[in-house]
Amino acid sequence: MGMIDADTHVDESDDTWAGLLGTPNAKYIPVTVSVAPEEAKRAGLSATTARSWVVEGRLQNRALRDEINHPPRVRRELEDVAGRVKHMDEMSVDVQVIFPTFFIRYNTRNLEAEYALTTTYNRWLAKKCAPTNGRLRWAAVLPLLDPYKAAEEVRWAKANGACAIFKRGFDLDRKVTDPYFFPVYEEAQAQDLALCIHTGHPLPGTEWDRGFPIIHSLTEIVTTKLPERFPKLRFGLIEAGASWIPYSVSMMAATLRAQQRGRGYRFTRMFDLSQDLFRQNRIFVTLDAIDEIEHLLKFGTEDNLMMGTDYSHTDISANLTALKEVRDWVDQGRITDTVARKILETNPKNFYGL
Repeated sequence: MGMIDADTHVDESDDTWAGLLGTPNAKYIPVTVSVAPEEAKRAGLSATTARSWVVEGRLQNRALRDEINHPPRVRRELEDVAGRVKHMDEMSVDVQVIFPTFFIRYNTRNLEAEYALTTTYNRWLAKKCAPTNGRLRWAAVLPLLDPYKAAEEVRWAKANGACAIFKRGFDLDRKVTDPYFFPVYEEAQAQDLALCIHTGHPLPGTEWDRGFPIIHSLTEIVTTKLPERFPKLRFGLIEAGASWIPYSVSMMAATLRAQQRGRGYRFTRMFDLSQDLFRQNRIFVTLDAIDEIEHLLKFGTEDNLMMGTDYSHTDISANLTALKEVRDWVDQGRITDTVARKILETNPKNFYGL
């Protein structure tokens, strides 16, 4: 197996929701509308928003993307699956793992709507990826308002080509370690599906989608010993870069020192805490190409770092040349060829169970 793009996206389209047409849940189909800047601002969207989804009576951003800084629309929306795979060949990418765009922001308290939209999305994406012979893999989106229905969807997803489940750091205003989600984790472990804690906006009116939920999730996973409860589950922290790792480790080290104060306990360096932290807890992290890779490797991350391009998007994480830049690090003497192969091939293969 060659290079694996550990974080890519699909831009949902009207075709995504076609499976709901003619059903009682057709009322939940997101509808595309043009939005004036003033109306967008009142809805809490960017004043430059030109179009949005209307879903459950609310406006939700549906980005307009040019075809200069993005792959062509037909590839982003999987209208031209063969064209997307051809582009992967041009990028020397063997596998892309696909995450949603719509569900980065979608939130609801309506179980019927959530179930209709998540399951319809999964079936559409599974159908699109099926002809690619494993080149396009995907993360399932779950109806988390009912964790037992979500567990059922995990089983369906595994049987239909998913390699992971998509989750955000504070879905339903709950920590990632909340026992509420344990039925999902139990089934993900049983089905050998990776748990991907991806950046997103899980609460109404929130836009803190990168650093804090990811940092908080790492600390919670480690300090609550969640990996011991689910000894085969793999945890991914996706699309927030990795520059926050030193801060998170230093805070955990400081907490441990405080707990051990007066007992003669000390770390000579914060690296001492981290040497087996990621391996033992099966925590994988996607890099950004701007991260200081040499420094991050001091934290015992060699077997746990991956790289994604954020294909389809052009936000702060997006970089279609990111995988190539890892190879450039070898030429620059920043990392060895062995480490590059782990980041680009071995680690994402192990994490996603490919």
